[in-house]
Amino acid sequence: MTNPADTPVDDPHTRRILDLVARGQARSRSELAATMGVAASTVGLRVQALLDAGVLQEAGAGTSRGGRRPRVLQIASDGLVLSADLGGKHARVGRHDLSGALLDSETIAIDVADGPEATLARVAEVFDRLVADTRVHAIGVSLPGPVDIATGSVDQPSRMPGWPGFRVGEHLAERYGVPVVVDNDANLAALGEHREQLGHGQHSITVKAGTAIGSGIIVDGHVHRGATAAAGDITHTRIDGSGDIPCSCGNTGCLETVASGASLVRQMHERGNTAVATTADVLTLARDADPVATTLVRTAGTHLGQALSGVVNFFNPHAVFLTGSMSASEPFIAAVRSRVYEACHPLATQRLRIEAATTGADAILYGAARLALEGVEIPVATA
Repeated sequence: MTNPADTPVDDPHTRRILDLVARGQARSRSELAATMGVAASTVGLRVQALLDAGVLQEAGAGTSRGGRRPRVLQIASDGLVLSADLGGKHARVGRHDLSGALLDSETIAIDVADGPEATLARVAEVFDRLVADTRVHAIGVSLPGPVDIATGSVDQPSRMPGWPGFRVGEHLAERYGVPVVVDNDANLAALGEHREQLGHGQHSITVKAGTAIGSGIIVDGHVHRGATAAAGDITHTRIDGSGDIPCSCGNTGCLETVASGASLVRQMHERGNTAVATTADVLTLARDADPVATTLVRTAGTHLGQALSGVVNFFNPHAVFLTGSMSASEPFIAAVRSRVYEACHPLATQRLRIEAATTGADAILYGAARLALEGVEIPVATA
């Protein structure tokens, strides 16, 4: 006799089924069972639950290899996952299918200083337009600051008046009646890039290097947040030889003061080039072989490599992915690689990938959708 039990998509077998179907690596129950190496009954129970939940759908009969023709499975086309990446002055909003694939996105102007209700109302306008009459299964939201995962609110953010303690997840869940997950941008960028590149296993670090620096850690395909959700924050690692430049955290000589885009702009001003206003300006000069800009960009990569080397030695990941505007600079990436390979034990780097992220600006949206899907409750029959 079987009894239904609510099991999230994060159930290992359920998650693997969705991944295989979404990637086209298995198209029927029998192919799933063979690929996964599990009993046909185990696959059958979970596939039926996914069909009942509207996450999978059957699309006719496949080719027979002797016996009854198998029923072809595909990701349901009548359901969506929504995502939102909130920045200080803009937000990117995405619409995903139930595999997590990004269908389309758009960018809107916001100002988080307007407070959470006004900001989320702007995001909800886009959600409503993207959804039309399609069923929404879940929503994932990225916030530009430390996030309390239990409450879905920012924790001690800077430059976000009115946001501390405001429960973003509950606010949107009340409006849409679906599960809503909330995390910070670095963690979601890490999850999005990891799942696209490495799937549901292995370990990686993703560093977002732009105007500021953030990073996220993925362990066995899942975000590792640590005891107080501060895991992976290399921003305030003290860098040897960085001087005594004060940091926003109250200390001096932190990585962000010498390796972030904002620090490069400041250093260009100190060297007499006051026409530079943004990180993009510095990177453009470096691409045009400006010697000062190129040196600063390479030095920033070396500093980041120094901060990462201790993490790589200790954590031994499969990959380090670099995203954000600085990752578009090959001299920057080359300097990171050089320093990490020089400073780390050969066993930690013999299979290590250090490369630019492939998801680019969409990494956070992918991560938000993936995390949202893991929170969807699906009734799975258990013996």
